[in-house]
Amino acid sequence: MLSNAQPHRRKLAQLQPLKPYNPGMRMHFNTAGPQQIERHYTIDPLVRIDQPLIEDLVEQQRYFVLHAPRQTGKTTCMLALRDFFNAGGNYCALYVNIESAQAARGNVSAAMAGILSRILDSATDTFPGVELASLKQAGGAAMDALTQVLRLLAIALPKPLILFLDEVDALVGDTLISVLRQIRAGYADRPKHFPHSIILCGVRDVRDYRMTMADGEVITGGSVFNIKAKSLRLGDFSREDMEALYQLHTAASGQQFTPQALDLAWQSTAGQPWLVNALAEECAYEQPEGRDASKSVDLALMRKAREALILRNDTHLDQLTDKLREPRVRAVVEPMLLGVRSEASDYDVQYVLDLGLVKRGGSDGKTLVVANAIYHEVLPRALSATAQNHLLARDIRANWQTAAGKLDPPQLMTNFMDFWLKHGEPMMKTVPYHEAAPTLVLMAYLQRVINGVGRIEREYAAGSGRMDLYVEHGGVAMVIEIKVWRDKRPNPLIEGLEQIERYLARMQLDQGFLVLFDQRTTAPEWEARMRTEHAQTVSGRAITVFRG
Repeated sequence: MLSNAQPHRRKLAQLQPLKPYNPGMRMHFNTAGPQQIERHYTIDPLVRIDQPLIEDLVEQQRYFVLHAPRQTGKTTCMLALRDFFNAGGNYCALYVNIESAQAARGNVSAAMAGILSRILDSATDTFPGVELASLKQAGGAAMDALTQVLRLLAIALPKPLILFLDEVDALVGDTLISVLRQIRAGYADRPKHFPHSIILCGVRDVRDYRMTMADGEVITGGSVFNIKAKSLRLGDFSREDMEALYQLHTAASGQQFTPQALDLAWQSTAGQPWLVNALAEECAYEQPEGRDASKSVDLALMRKAREALILRNDTHLDQLTDKLREPRVRAVVEPMLLGVRSEASDYDVQYVLDLGLVKRGGSDGKTLVVANAIYHEVLPRALSATAQNHLLARDIRANWQTAAGKLDPPQLMTNFMDFWLKHGEPMMKTVPYHEAAPTLVLMAYLQRVINGVGRIEREYAAGSGRMDLYVEHGGVAMVIEIKVWRDKRPNPLIEGLEQIERYLARMQLDQGFLVLFDQRTTAPEWEARMRTEHAQTVSGRAITVFRG
């Protein structure tokens, strides 16, 4: 797996624009599709991959996989590799996107016709001086049409063919099986009569391709492509990459990013390429304060841009939130919201890792954590969106502020418990993750109250046994820790007090709120659960405990 910390990465001084910018064109940060270097701030995409390793695999005539989450720059990297190999003079490299064949679903003939058409169009554009008439007549409805076309293309080209097939994992069922088996069928004929090297590209590794019928029945597994030599994963930007990209905007416009703004950008995105670009685009071009290039992008502007990005829920974020309803994603994400260890299968975990929603982290480097701080916010907001919409019709903003307009933490929590007593049971039914419903309803409530006038930060990870919330408004901060009491588990009060003690110490606060949701099958009736208690931590910090 490729890593942002591997020694192959180039030095910062080498992360420069690929060619001089067009002085008559305003440059932007790219948030849609492959990079267009005449329009987008671009660092050399080849710094993000282990180029010597890929060259070695190609030289050995290997077939391999390059995969990464959506909108991380796979296509840009593949196009750069194509141009690199074509410029080298030893190979003919071809990039083909076959995603359109997905629309054919189980119709293999229609899907294959679309794939062959894309290969022919791409070859015609990439190799304009090569006679390709034989390709137009080949294939047809034959079961080995793809094998035939790739064979003829390899013969027609003057040098060994390197083929990049993008969005392979968008194909399903028999179509995917047919593509992989036809590639395997010609493998022994390389390099003179079949592609010298083939690189399959997509979100997932080939071992995780699910080949199913329309009814969901699994046909077979990744063994249909057992000629794969290696699987490489394209990593996110390093902080060095992010700062180099932002520096290109500074060089072109004169607008500076303060160190504090850069810190927040890194903390918010963890280098996810689309987020890195979208956050800077929001700062420099969408927010009114940022359009004046003579003014720096400071911490306040970066924070405002981050919140705007989350609230707008652009296509990239919307695609991720749509995935949350998939059972295999829920099996991984819901335990994280609950702070418990996931019992999801390795297949489900790998799928969610490949989507880029989560990553391995924590002190042991193995615990599943949300991939970055923006996703950290998007996930619970998306899951509680229906609850928030229900809350829009309710007047819940009253008397949570002091006469001076500052946050009144005890009153805010008292208001919530009143709301929970009256509306908690029906509100939980609006949340798609039943086990995490109480936690998500509380977050929806806080989001409804605080949204636009304060901020909420969430901390959660599988195995932590809790969710921590940090709420700030008008210079007043409060900490809320959420615990859920489940069947066959001890009363979480003692553990909760120990955990909130550590959180309060880290946030340098002397008092906090511990919310214990009783979800046992033997729990008292709804109204009987509701009570407020006062407790102290070992060091004497005052804790208000709300049971519900």
